[in-house]
Amino acid sequence: MTNASAGHRESTPMAESTTRLSGNLSATALVLSVLAFSAPIVTVSGYIAFAIGFVGQSAPLAWVIATAGLAIFAVGYTTMTRHIQRPGAFYAYITEGLGKTPGLGGAYLATVSYMLINVGIYTFSGVMVSAAVKGVGGPSIPWWLCTAAGWILITTLGHFQIELSAKVLGAVMVLEVILVAVFNAFVLAKGGESGLSAAPLDPTKFFNAGTGLALLFAFGNFIGFEATALYRDEVREPNKTVPRATYLAVFLIGGFYAVSAYSLIIAYGSGAPDRAANDPTTMFDHAMATYVSASLATITLVLVATSALASVLSTHNVAARYLQNLGADRALPAFLAGVHPAHKSPYRASAVNAVVVGVLLTFAAVLIPDETMIIGAGSGIGTAGVLTLMALVSFAVFRYFARTGRPATETVWRVTIAPLIGSAVLAAVVIFAIIRFDLLVGGEPGQNIWMLLILVVVIAAGCIVAQYMKRNRPELFARLGRVEGDDTSPEPTGDARAHEPV
Repeated sequence: MTNASAGHRESTPMAESTTRLSGNLSATALVLSVLAFSAPIVTVSGYIAFAIGFVGQSAPLAWVIATAGLAIFAVGYTTMTRHIQRPGAFYAYITEGLGKTPGLGGAYLATVSYMLINVGIYTFSGVMVSAAVKGVGGPSIPWWLCTAAGWILITTLGHFQIELSAKVLGAVMVLEVILVAVFNAFVLAKGGESGLSAAPLDPTKFFNAGTGLALLFAFGNFIGFEATALYRDEVREPNKTVPRATYLAVFLIGGFYAVSAYSLIIAYGSGAPDRAANDPTTMFDHAMATYVSASLATITLVLVATSALASVLSTHNVAARYLQNLGADRALPAFLAGVHPAHKSPYRASAVNAVVVGVLLTFAAVLIPDETMIIGAGSGIGTAGVLTLMALVSFAVFRYFARTGRPATETVWRVTIAPLIGSAVLAAVVIFAIIRFDLLVGGEPGQNIWMLLILVVVIAAGCIVAQYMKRNRPELFARLGRVEGDDTSPEPTGDARAHEPV
């Protein structure tokens, strides 16, 4: 750190120690928090059936391929976490690899993307909670009232230390995973409709007109796993916990969904694609009743509702931490950087995130008569934004090490090859997501493509703010990317590493 920047830190009203979060999350708790983002029971009872309808019996390969692609992304991503030891995740890594202006643009994009995903999932949770209440014999409650109740719960949990949220998320995830694991075990043990088969794993049948659609759904299930690095100040032994949790999340999510997709296909045999195409929403429930117990239908309905709420909480926590990082760097009001003296949580950023999302939900409920449009627009736009960021981050990892040189402790695979492959794979997914944006937000092909302008405007706003700071507040511009507090020293470059193994 330069003397100038150190002097600035001493003169700022909010010292670094009051803007750094703390906690004691384990790798298991972190993985469960990330897993909550993808809402396992919702994916198994919904998205997997749609993927089967798109690509046919070979749908499990969509999750196998997505897992391989994101495992390669994780190589460069976790390498970056070892050398950029600061909070911020996407924000910090894009800043280091591509520059402070695109870094701030990426941070704004991440914040807004997760907020929009929050809006979509909040709405979905309200719909599912309403259905669950009615399913257990209760009254018919408007979805927006259930969403409002969920908002109060999530806002309250977000005020406290991340470990409380992790306990809640962990309990919900364990119940979901057990339910789906029981389904998988019963189907596989009984041999399904026509016995176990290798047909769902035949790669020659995977590539058809629906391949891209299935892959988009599969990659979408991994949105949120990259947030492991965002919690580095709140986990024990971050240099070990963050990479471990990242890889665990990738392989757990991918393996769990691939096995579940295989089980759902085996449950219906050769008739699985037709069932998925004609009635995807009841596919899982019917199979559960057939192979396990019809009495579990109500439990499944309740778990879908709690799963949606858990996903809301996970997304809320991510958005709050991006706001807190931006506040600490004065790229948003410094008020957001505050850390609760007792709970060590980003309580101000959490509250502001809750208010902004609450306002968006209110306007959406009043102006948009169809709640499915709110779910599709919020989740779809946000997902496109996060996928774009992942592609940028992977390329930023390559650029960072190309500029600073390969550390003696790293291989060419980790700092060059894997980041380039990850960037190419994710860029292809982003391009397809733009081409078939209707799959994310609904409507006819090309109908709602204008919604992507929201992401463009957000990135532009971040870049404009960065340029303003560069010209008018250079001391703040120099600190973008949570540079303060980064005590990592440059690795040796050049001849000292010339003979290191590839």
